[in-house]
Formats: sequence, C-alpha cells, structure tokens
Amino acid sequence: MIGKSDNQIIVINAGGQYCHMIARRVREAGVHAKVCSPMGALASLNGAKGVIISGGPSSVYADNPPKFPPKLFTSKIPILGVCYGHQVLAHTLNGRVEPGVEHEYGAAILNIVGQDTILKGVVDKAPVWMSHGDEVVEAPPGFQILARTKTCKIAAMADLNRKFFGLQFHPEVTDTPCGGRILKNFIFDICGCEKDWHIDSLIDHLKDRIKSHVGDRHVLFFVSGGVDSTVAFALCTAALSPDRVTGVFVDTGFMRKNERIELEKVFTRRGWNNILYVDESEYFLNAIQCKSDPEEKRKIIGDCFLDVQHRVGIQLGLTTGKWILGQGTIYPDTIESGHSQEAAVIKTHHNRVPAIQDLIARGLIIEPLKDFYKDEVREIGRQLGLPKSLIEKYPFPGPGLAVRCLCSKENFSVEGQPKELQKIAKKRGLRAWKVPLRTVGVQGDHRSYSHLVILTGKSAKLETYSEVARTMTRKVRNTNRVAFLITPIEPDRLKNASVTNAYIDKRRLNLLREADAISHEMLFNEKGLSAEVWQFPVVLLPLTLGSGETIALRPVSSTDAMTARHADLPLDFIKRLGRRLKKLEGVDMVLYDVTDKPPATIEWE
Repeated sequence: MIGKSDNQIIVINAGGQYCHMIARRVREAGVHAKVCSPMGALASLNGAKGVIISGGPSSVYADNPPKFPPKLFTSKIPILGVCYGHQVLAHTLNGRVEPGVEHEYGAAILNIVGQDTILKGVVDKAPVWMSHGDEVVEAPPGFQILARTKTCKIAAMADLNRKFFGLQFHPEVTDTPCGGRILKNFIFDICGCEKDWHIDSLIDHLKDRIKSHVGDRHVLFFVSGGVDSTVAFALCTAALSPDRVTGVFVDTGFMRKNERIELEKVFTRRGWNNILYVDESEYFLNAIQCKSDPEEKRKIIGDCFLDVQHRVGIQLGLTTGKWILGQGTIYPDTIESGHSQEAAVIKTHHNRVPAIQDLIARGLIIEPLKDFYKDEVREIGRQLGLPKSLIEKYPFPGPGLAVRCLCSKENFSVEGQPKELQKIAKKRGLRAWKVPLRTVGVQGDHRSYSHLVILTGKSAKLETYSEVARTMTRKVRNTNRVAFLITPIEPDRLKNASVTNAYIDKRRLNLLREADAISHEMLFNEKGLSAEVWQFPVVLLPLTLGSGETIALRPVSSTDAMTARHADLPLDFIKRLGRRLKKLEGVDMVLYDVTDKPPATIEWE
C-alpha cells in the first residue's frame, strides 16, 4: 500500500459523517489521501496536489465553528468544499450563507446550469444526495454557479482561476451515482494527480500493524458472531496465532432466536477452539431494567461487556500489562459516536462508551478494522477464507435486541393529526399521525431525536409513502422518521392509541425475537428478495391499541451504512408479512419504515 508523498489529496475533517468516506473514494481512485484537522491542514500541505474540505454538523455562523487557517485559501492549491466545506468556501471568500427555507435530507435532482471540469461527464437531472440545513445563497466574487436543485439555488459553484469548487451535495456517497466521476475530475483533471496507490497486500499490512500494536501481549476478543467481530477475531488469530488470542462469546440475552446454537456449530466447524462461551443474560437484563433512554442503555451495555471482560480476564489469568482487549469496531461506529472534536454524536456505540475510550487512550484496545466500512470488512473476510455464511450475514448491533426493543417511562396518548403533516399527507390520499415516541436520526450531520409519524389510509405504492416521508422530514421540524401502517384498522382507531410505560423484560424480548425470526424466514423464503436487503432491523414499540404492542419493519438497502434507502420490497410481500406478524399474541399493529438515511438512522435508537 504505497503512494508518493508528493502525490496526495488532503481531506480536512470538519466533523462530517462522511469525511473518511471521501478519503476512501480518493484511495479507490488510486491516489493516497490523508485526513487532517482544520488547523492541522497547513502542516499537511507539503506535497499535496489538492484539498477537500468535508461536511460537518456546524454552521459558519455558530459560536465556535471549526477554524481554518487563512493561508489555506491563498496557498494556490485546488480546493473542493463538500456540503459544510462548500459553505466554508462561500463564507470565507465573501459569499453569503443562510439557513435554508427547506432542509434537504436524502435524494435530490441536480440541474446543471454551467459546465466545467468538475462536472465534466455529468448529465443534467442527475440524482445526488443531500444532508444540510444551511445553504449558499450568494456565491463569492469570481465564482460561477454550476448547478442547482429544486430547493437549493447554488448546489455547485466554481472559481476556475483559483481552482476552487463547492458542492452542496455529497459526491462521496453511493447514493450520488455521478459522485465518483466528479471526484476523479477533481483528483486527476484539476489537481493533476497520478494513480500510484495500490492495495495489493492488505492482509499482510494489517497483520504487521496488529503485531506492532500488540507486541508480546495477549488479546481477549469478544466475538458476537457478527461480521465485524468475526473478521477482526480471525485477523488477529492469523497475525498472532490461536494461543495468543482468546475469543469470548457472551450470551447477553439480546441475541436472535437460536443464534448461540447456530454460531457454536459454525465456530466448531471452523476449528476455532480458542473461544469460550459465557451466559450472562440475567446480568445484562438486570442492568438495563427500568432504563428507557437509548444512550443510557448503550452505555450500560458497554460497561457490562467491560465488566464481563474483567472477570473472564481474571479467570484466565490475564493480568494487567500482559493482555489487551480486541474489538470489531468499524468506521461507521466511530463516526456516529462522535469521532473528532468537530463531529456530533449521533448515537454512542457500545464499543465507544467512556470506559472503552479510556482503554483506547491507554493503548489497551486493538481494533484492526476501525478504518474500514462494512463492504470492505466483508472483502477482508473473503481474503481470509471465511465461510460465506459468516461474512454475508446481515449486520446486527452489538447491544442486540436491547436497542430494537424501544421503551417508555411514561404513558402518552397519540397526538392526533397536526395540520402541517396532514396537509402533506392529504395530497396523496393519506392521513398522518404524530406519535409521541422518539427515534434517532441524522440530519445535517447532527443527531436528531424526534417523534415518529405514521401514515394511514387507502393502500398506496411504496414510492408514494416514501415520497411523503421525504417531504415531511424536509418541511416539518422535529420529524425524522415516517412509517406506514401495514395491518388494516378501523378509520380513526389510531386516535385511541397510546404509548405505554414499558421497559425491557423477557416477555418483550421473546416477542421481538419471534417477530424477527418470522420476518427473516419469510424474506429468505421469497425468491430473490434477500439480495435486495442489506440489513433488516425488526423493532418493538410500546405503542398499543389496548391489548398489545407494535412491530416496525426496517429493511434497508446500503453498501456501507453511511447512507441507506428503505428496501423497495413488493407491497404484496409486505402485507403478507404484516398479516403473519399480526397473528402473534401481543401484536396490535405492524408498521413499515419508509425513511432514508439521512434523515433517519438505520436503527431506531
């Protein structure tokens, strides 16, 4: 993995969710990319052919926005600003940035009004991906407008003399199909880079890095059976030998139906005899009793894992100084947990709680996959020779069903049909209900924690529901997730629905476990459908019509978890699945989530 030091792109991290994805796209194009902080940019410019400023959660008018060295903009090096970086260019160079009349989250159509090297080869009406609140309303002197969208009049701009370019949309995500072409235009045509970055010995490179970090210590690895932890465990075992790596499978009680039994069979067939199996289900369940806040649940679960690790370490005689903890952390986990000073916390992953951060600071954690995305992790697994059954599993969160079993510490009635939501829904023959149950989202690189909206009415096409969802999350404040009701109920029945006081217990977990098993069984039995889905969270909500709760289905299509679209499954299949789940004792309603990421995260909390 070698690249010339005088042939690289500097990516300035303004705290955006997609910052390192920009660096990854540059590397995929065959050029080395180095990520640095805003104030560290000048020290990194030596040998750089170009600079890309990432998006971020801040506003150029915030009290303490990321600070960029003024000399950056007089260095005569080409600059591409993306999203917040686009706004930084405008603001710094005497343009004007204002809050958008409508926030843009998700898909948009690019109308090209000016052509130049950065948009070479991009057709008019190209789909792009947006995630912003502020926007550039006046380009700086010397800039020309290159493109706009329906709600953003300066979606792309350029100063050709200084080779400065700004894009309000995100070219680095897979949901901007022309993004790869745009980035290559900047990297090669504008910056004059050469292809010299080759990933031809990735496994050997990772093994060397593991050996260097671990030294003569041993590694204790929690293995959940998911793709990330399994690949990380296999990589460390290959680098250090099985006698220096001990895996621990912890049954938290939050696993899927029959998960432990199936994993033990797979691990045994693989010949991994360096894995211990520990049942801590009662311990984990007791720890989160009467807890409803998702961040608190994640923190408690992370601390529980650490406590189990400590007890297992004592049992194995792994004394301090002779062992470190291995984790299957991948890059999206780090990003959403607030990976830099400028980044916002979307949701803290259990492997990024404060106690873990302290161990990282002390050099007691090894995370061989922390710089990679899910699709890259799968490829590393293939290179290691891992079976398809392991590396192609749907992603599953570390806290398991504990973050798919939503809780409430109070009782609330459904708020009814707010006029601003009803106006949007009525145009498509639907009705909208605002539910006082909040879910996590990501809007403009910020964490949002907003109320759920449920659509009811005459059955519509899936695209109709998703179009209404996009409009609502853009135009109506405090909305980040929209789902439609699959199972029919009498008109106005939802006005009698309520969110009930509920926490995690065995009964609720078993109900969710059964609903999850049925959903995945039906999906995989339907020819060709499973290939359309990247991940399929099934969620239990304490939303009742009087006797049971509500199941929400959240199948999505994605490649790297940074962006996602609701899975476009046949409506007939969705309805059949809804009817099957409705037969479960304890289920009143079934919903289908039609929100993209952004504005909603893949998981509900």
